[in-house]
Amino acid sequence: MQPNQVLFQGEALPRALPVCDHYAGTEVRMRKALLLQSQLGPVFDITFDCEDGAPVGQEAAHAQLVAELLLSSDNQFNRVGVRIHDPSHPAWKSDIASLIPRIGKQVAFIMIPKVTSATQTQEVIDEINHCAKTAGIGRLIPIQVLIETHGALHDVHAIAALSQVESLSFGLMDFVSEHHGAIPADAMDRNQFDHPLVARAMLEISAACHAHGKVASHNVCTNINDLEIIKSDTLRAKNEFGYTRKWSIHPNQIPVIVQNLSPSSSEIETASAILLAAQAASWGPIKHDGQLHDRASYRYFWTVLQKAHACGQKLPAEAEKLIAS
Repeated sequence: MQPNQVLFQGEALPRALPVCDHYAGTEVRMRKALLLQSQLGPVFDITFDCEDGAPVGQEAAHAQLVAELLLSSDNQFNRVGVRIHDPSHPAWKSDIASLIPRIGKQVAFIMIPKVTSATQTQEVIDEINHCAKTAGIGRLIPIQVLIETHGALHDVHAIAALSQVESLSFGLMDFVSEHHGAIPADAMDRNQFDHPLVARAMLEISAACHAHGKVASHNVCTNINDLEIIKSDTLRAKNEFGYTRKWSIHPNQIPVIVQNLSPSSSEIETASAILLAAQAASWGPIKHDGQLHDRASYRYFWTVLQKAHACGQKLPAEAEKLIAS
């Protein structure tokens, strides 16, 4: 039997996405991101940004540019998503109306920013689905949501529970700004992990994602040159807050994020050995390296393999068969 059927009976299946999500808003940066992805492979996603990337008053023209680049031959892996304007912006519906009929079959996901409730999130999803159905798209487009308002944090479990949502991202800077000076500016940078209100928000988002089988995506690191700081932020988000994906805003950040959030070769080897032995034992308990394992630990090692596969890492041939089954 396929591991998902055996290991997650009655539970939310955990999603697996590339561990890095690189944001690009200008034409030069979007083209550069596509070129880098073609060189490195689909080890990171790209998000074309219609929110912060569009010059004021030129939202429609920018959306058309985004569509043209996403549909171009430079998009080799179909791992490009789009961030639309937030639901309070007058361009959000026009973004959907112009983009979805053109890119709906190919876009990796739609990112919705600055939602204020689960109800509002569902309203935007309904609009996306209506446009897709009218255009004959024939698929439910995956949705990602930015949690950066008080209302969204209050409803974070309800948002994570929405079936079409695959990932929640923490919008650190807007969240801090929403506190109108009550949280110091350094919490938008290195102090984010230690400030109680910010740490609480990061934990709530991560917990909601894991409760509903969604991917928790950590916010930007504002430092684009110091690789040790980028690495430190990535590892703290992973090891202390349970984030399995992180935003990138500069090409320098991509390799650091991918390396530190992707499973290591030894982790892949261990997970493969344990799962293949478990399959041979019809998913009953086994002993590996002097330790007992059963379905509880199998679920952990299965997510390791799924994450490695989503990151484009090479798996042992027999483990690849498990993923493909």
